[in-house]
This record gives sequence, C-alpha cells and structure tokens, in this order.
Amino acid sequence: MRKVILKCKGKELVFELRDTLTADIIYNSLPLKSKIQKWGEEIYFETGLSIKLEKNAKSVVNIGEIAFWNSGSAIAIGYGKTPISNGNEIRLISPCNIWADCKFDKTYVENIKENETIILEKF
Repeated sequence: MRKVILKCKGKELVFELRDTLTADIIYNSLPLKSKIQKWGEEIYFETGLSIKLEKNAKSVVNIGEIAFWNSGSAIAIGYGKTPISNGNEIRLISPCNIWADCKFDKTYVENIKENETIILEKF
C-alpha cells in the first residue's frame, strides 16, 4: 500500500492512497509544498495540479477521506461542518475526487492554523 505523509508545524498525518488516477498523479508529483487555508472545518492547500473529475467524485465526505478539489487544484481535508453543510455532514464546496484515507482525531487537525506551511511527501 502506497502512503504519503503531510507535515505541518510539528504535526504529521499519514495518508493511505486509494487505487485511483488522482492518487497516481499526486503521488508522482511529490513532494509538494504549500500554505494551509481553512473553510469552516476543512483545511485545504493548493497543489498546482490539473486533474479531471472522476466519475465517483462526491461533495459529502466522511471524516478521514482525503479529497482533491479539482476546480481549486487543492487537496482538501474535511473534519466537520463547512458553511454549506446540512446538519452534521462534512460537505465540500463541490464534488471532489477521493484519493486517500487517513485516521486522525478531529482536534489534531482543527489546531492546524491558516497560512502554516505544509509539505506532502512520499512516506
């Protein structure tokens, strides 16, 4: 199983890649360096990659599903409500490709601050 690691100011998250074209493109583009942005209870960061929307893309995700936001060229990690969530769902701004999975505690991710530098690299 291929894995990547996200490093951000003393925090590390290990992602297990799914068998998707999006995962292949991201993995082959590593390492990536970017700045964290936040939108409700979601962190995301620009990648500069252009990846087509996959047929199973979705807007509502489960905690731990790692998404690629195609129209924003960004990796998105939802961990709770966003401004467009219905109830307690994790709803991203638009359908995204799910390319990896990660086990993490919500409080661990919510303490990542906007504009912190992240590095995503092969594990």
